[in-house]
Amino acid sequence: MTKKAFQAESRRLLDLMIHSIYTHREIFLRELISNASDAMDKMYYRALTDDQIPFHKDDYLIDIHIDKENRSLRIVDHGIGMTKEELEENLGTIAKSGSQSFKETNEIRDGYDIIGQFGVGFYSAFMVADKVTVLTKSPDSETAYRWESEGTDGYTIEETHKDAHGTEITLIIKENDEEESYDDYLENDRIRQIIKKYSDFIRYPIRLEEETVNSMVPIWRKNKSELTTEDYNNFYSEKHYGFDEPIKYIHTNVDGSIRYRALLYIPESRPFDYYTRDYEKGLELYSNGVLIMEKSADLLPDHFSFVKGLVDSEDLSLNISREMLQHDRQLKFIAKNIRNKIKNELLNLLNENRERYEAFYDAFGRQLKYGVYTDYGVNKEEIQDLLLFQWSKDKKLVTLKEYVENMPEDQSYIYYAAGESAEKIDKSPQVEAAVEKGYPFLYLTEEVDEFAINMLGTYEEKEFRSLAGNDTGLESEEKELDKDLEEESADMLAAMKEHLNDKVQDVRLSKRLRKHPVCLIFEGELSIEMEKILRSMPEGQNVAAQKILEINPDHTVYKSLKMSYNNDREKFHLYTDILYGQALLIEGLPMEDPVDFADKVSRLM
Repeated sequence: MTKKAFQAESRRLLDLMIHSIYTHREIFLRELISNASDAMDKMYYRALTDDQIPFHKDDYLIDIHIDKENRSLRIVDHGIGMTKEELEENLGTIAKSGSQSFKETNEIRDGYDIIGQFGVGFYSAFMVADKVTVLTKSPDSETAYRWESEGTDGYTIEETHKDAHGTEITLIIKENDEEESYDDYLENDRIRQIIKKYSDFIRYPIRLEEETVNSMVPIWRKNKSELTTEDYNNFYSEKHYGFDEPIKYIHTNVDGSIRYRALLYIPESRPFDYYTRDYEKGLELYSNGVLIMEKSADLLPDHFSFVKGLVDSEDLSLNISREMLQHDRQLKFIAKNIRNKIKNELLNLLNENRERYEAFYDAFGRQLKYGVYTDYGVNKEEIQDLLLFQWSKDKKLVTLKEYVENMPEDQSYIYYAAGESAEKIDKSPQVEAAVEKGYPFLYLTEEVDEFAINMLGTYEEKEFRSLAGNDTGLESEEKELDKDLEEESADMLAAMKEHLNDKVQDVRLSKRLRKHPVCLIFEGELSIEMEKILRSMPEGQNVAAQKILEINPDHTVYKSLKMSYNNDREKFHLYTDILYGQALLIEGLPMEDPVDFADKVSRLM
């Protein structure tokens, strides 16, 4: 019996494939099972189109046998088998796909979906096997054949006997080495685990030691009318998507130029590692029920990274190992449809079940806000109607749309105030004017809030304005300052600014203050709260907002300040330092020298 060499470049490709193309050795079983499924698809098609071929449904199954003593793993199908010529063509030339040729020859598209299209999957067996034997018989041949190879040195083909058509593939599993425990592939539990992971939804029964292992018909291929909420929740649990119950499931079937099915879940609670680098987003990706990727990140934008579930399509362009997708229009089309579907379902939940939506938002609202801010705001219009903020009117959560609809007629802007909590914001001097006018404002209490609001800029042509900003838009409606008072205070304010040096951009009399004697506001793009957040990061230590110190001219403190300026400059400087220190404390900003501040307060007392 003469050993034949693989055809041109095949030896090099085989070596490359065994060591480089596949990232996980366990993939070999997925590939061999998929090939067996292909073979039975072809036989099934032949039986339906040729009256001379008998059809026995019970014959269409895949058997897997383990022989630990002889270190063999055998995969048996009752499919179409191969003639000698087909053995030469399909197994003698790596990357020759019999399945692809079969599809093209028979112009198959709908109803009979062939999984394999590239022909290298069979050779993944050599990642775990020292020797591979193929025993096969075609219904078009009276003779059966045995193909055998130990890898890149070539293969042999000889005649043999086999009663019925089909193929048996026997792998002689490698001995353990320092890097891999090949004994795992001779264990029932491990083989069962691999089948459930990758091939659970192959349409034919897969039997391991006479027990059917796979589910065969996936839930997402069933009609929605056949399924209950309990069915969907059970699948969520079985797939270990979470320990909670999903707030919502989305089951969709698209049958157009690109066909796919998707089953998506919106969890109720976030994973413990959700806001860490360890969290991996992505949907499971199947091709005709065969798992291709466990985490296809390209199917979800970051702001919807909380979504769990899967996509199954027969129209994706896969690379030769099926483990990576080509970044083509099919994938982009599916991803775009999925994100639109998720958005619409979240909007429906928001409008139809506010309590459930707020529970979802408590877990994942921060991620939506990050989505507004990141990528230079490219996704802000998609996300803005999903956002919720607590507001001052009743301390409840409100959408931006609801805020605008409930604004007083004379209110021109969407107001907000940033701080650690609503309670602290309510005590801040900057909100006094808005409260007096009866203008509601949003509480921004999470680190990302103000960054997201700044990225939005406007909503329904209403501009966002910070109540701690230099330009609130309330100035024209606030109390007018007496011109004589402004003129007579100018020198004193200039002296305060000079004394504080570069700590503040300016010192002014305030129009916004009612009860408090002093406050800090900002001008420019960077707010005081944003400064605090950025300074807490390693790279943001030198970040500083442009601060303005405002003094309330109606407060008794102003009179003392004015008197000290005219009569006692040392006391004036003391008052200035204390007022600035008070403003820092109100904003939660650190003092350069808290001991010195305490000493100055003591001196004043």
